[in-house]
Amino acid sequence: MFFVTVCPVCGGENRVEFADSSVHDVTCGACGARSCVFVRKQKFEVLFDLGTRALMDGYAREAVASFAAALERFFEFYVRAFALERAADSAQEFGEALGVLEGTWRHVASQSERQLGMFALAYLLREGREPEFLTAKALGAEFRNRVIHRGYLPRRAEVEEYAALVFGLIDRLLSGMGPVGVMQAELVQEQAFARHLEALPAGVTAVFEEHPGMFRARRFAPVPPGKSAASKAGSAPLNDAAAFARALDERGAGLSVFKVRAHRGAGGEG
Repeated sequence: MFFVTVCPVCGGENRVEFADSSVHDVTCGACGARSCVFVRKQKFEVLFDLGTRALMDGYAREAVASFAAALERFFEFYVRAFALERAADSAQEFGEALGVLEGTWRHVASQSERQLGMFALAYLLREGREPEFLTAKALGAEFRNRVIHRGYLPRRAEVEEYAALVFGLIDRLLSGMGPVGVMQAELVQEQAFARHLEALPAGVTAVFEEHPGMFRARRFAPVPPGKSAASKAGSAPLNDAAAFARALDERGAGLSVFKVRAHRGAGGEG
């Protein structure tokens, strides 16, 4: 899947394929200028937005695969945020906490069911209650398996229903997460960006982009007066089908709009 980025030198538009690392080396097709585009977005956000775009473009089966992957990667994000939040609360050094977390995650990196178990435990320890929403029906597991593993060709209405389940679950849990854990988890990406930035050769312009999406717009929207983030998170059931329809109507058209900030000019610091 591609996105459009603007050349920081000539202003020309270039189509760039999403990279797993969120770091994209770009050579402008119009002027030949070299840039490196850093997309500030978590993996689950990218995957869900790709699924939404696929759904909007009529690729129903491909959308299901992206939505399913987005949910798995969100569970990983939740675990990481929780672990780093606890480490911050105990004044553990960030690098040390991250090293322990990475070492632990390697034991379950190839086993989605074990990752789900880690998420369930993290939710229990953080919220003090059972994650009762982790049922096969609530997660749309049967539909997902039919599409991905048995080659079922779904109708758009079925995919929209599945997308609504995934969106409602992620949106509610994300809204209820503490800001410390989320910021700690996002710091991991920022550190990776910083290492890549330091190694950029001379003559390459670094550009940071914030891509509006189905979750990011909600996360950074101001909270209405008299309402807290917690009250907002508790206002709807976890698998609220109507929430996805509202979000798609509000934000779907914005998936191709980008907010760009040049970080460093071609000749050095900008």
